[in-house]
Amino acid sequence: MPKSIQLIGAPVDSGKRRAGCLMGPDAYRTSGLASALRDLGHDVVELANLSPQPVEAPCPEPLFGLPETIGWTRTLAEASLEALRSDAVPVFLGGDHSLSLGTVLGAARHATSCNQPLFVLWLDAHSDFHTPQTTTSGNLHGTPLAYITGQAGFDGFPVFDAPVPEDNTCIIGLRSVDGPEHDMLMRSQIRRHDMRDIDENGIARPLSAFLEHVAAAKGALHVSLDVDFLDPSVAPGVGTTVPGGATVREAHLVMEMVHDSGVMTSLDLVELNPMLDERGRTAQLMVDLAASAFGRRVFDRPTRSFL
Repeated sequence: MPKSIQLIGAPVDSGKRRAGCLMGPDAYRTSGLASALRDLGHDVVELANLSPQPVEAPCPEPLFGLPETIGWTRTLAEASLEALRSDAVPVFLGGDHSLSLGTVLGAARHATSCNQPLFVLWLDAHSDFHTPQTTTSGNLHGTPLAYITGQAGFDGFPVFDAPVPEDNTCIIGLRSVDGPEHDMLMRSQIRRHDMRDIDENGIARPLSAFLEHVAAAKGALHVSLDVDFLDPSVAPGVGTTVPGGATVREAHLVMEMVHDSGVMTSLDLVELNPMLDERGRTAQLMVDLAASAFGRRVFDRPTRSFL
């Protein structure tokens, strides 16, 4: 069924010290994301890049970019809520993963207003379960999952009125988790599947179980796709590469299953750094994965050449 889709540029680059993610939205546009989705019959509206609200706040060590990240959280929460209220599916073109602090907040507020549970699918090599107190790097792109599940320590950020229940969140692709995050995860009810689990049992089984859970609850699903979910051999354009990630086919299967479930209501495409990409191959792969999430089938994919 055709959908109304809003492509929203979120050039967030405050969540870590390595610059470059602010160019991500333009890379997605150049790689033809809008046309790929229109070719599937969807009504696509391309919106201009957003800007963070101005925020004055101290930034204690070792945190980096705290005021700007708070400003982005406010802006993106409003944009997410506005898009969902208009019955559109917002697709946020990132930008580093700290953008999800705001996009999920907006999705949660909308779900609450509809008396509907929100679920989050986190496709990532990292758990992003630090808080501003536990992070040693100070990079806030490693904190959104803690924020959206209601962990303490996010002073200055918008209050997350209705945190996403831990059991309503699922991480797939894990292969790099810091010690404090590991301890917190082990005490949590978050569904988590590392690459060993995927190697042993396949990627379809845990995803299918989670999507069935969402459907049974008549829930809304926010999907957050980090470039480093993928193996760096196929997606080099990211500053947080971890070997042993998902293959192209595994990633497409995930997005195809998400589409088939019919429960996705919002999508993040995050951590693309065009400065680190090779002739646009990572951007193009992410565009193709987004198309799979909106209905492109395996036999419909165009032939790509980077020669």
